[in-house]
Formats: sequence, C-alpha cells, structure tokens
Amino acid sequence: MAGKFEMYKDKAGEFRFRLKAGNGENILASEGYKAKASCENGIASVKKNSQDEGRFEKKEQTNGKPYFVLKAGNGEVIGKSEAYESMSSCDNGIASVMKNAPDAAIDDQSD
Repeated sequence: MAGKFEMYKDKAGEFRFRLKAGNGENILASEGYKAKASCENGIASVKKNSQDEGRFEKKEQTNGKPYFVLKAGNGEVIGKSEAYESMSSCDNGIASVMKNAPDAAIDDQSD
C-alpha cells in the first residue's frame, strides 16, 4: 500500500495533515492551519522539500528521544515526526518520508 496524506480538522477547527506510510504508521505531522488552502500548500511543500535531505533536521526531546523536522526553503518547519527510540529509527523515518511523500495521495477528511 502506498503512503498518503490525511487532511483533517482538529478540535480547534484548524486544518492539519499527517503523512502515513504504506503500513499506516504516522511519519510526519503538520502544525494547524486556519485555511484549507494553506494546509494544501503545506502538503505540496512536503512533497517538494522531502526530496532534499538537507531540509531534514534531527533533534532531541528533553527525555533524549530523537525526532526530526522537515523545513521549507525559507526555514519554516512544515512537519514534525513523532519521537523515536533510537537514532537509527529516526533515520528510517526520514527515509520513509522521502520515499512516501512525493507520490502520496491526499485523503481529505476535513469535511
């Protein structure tokens, strides 16, 4: 099964997306957007920027667990991963975003 973007509205009424791998695992999540069009632009930005390894930045939570963010060309964060147990798992997450994002369909659940 191919990866997909799920676009949805959160409890505050903001639009968000998450990128899911083919196995259904969440591999990237967005911040909230006020407008649906802005959320769609965020998805387009992930598709484009996910192909540049330099746009991924690995970070560490206060508990020491690694995670990564994906940044646009202007330095804005467009998506964040969940925390991983190890750096190798974090690296696998980045590889999964790079593989799944470009051709992922959009499943609009925001209506």
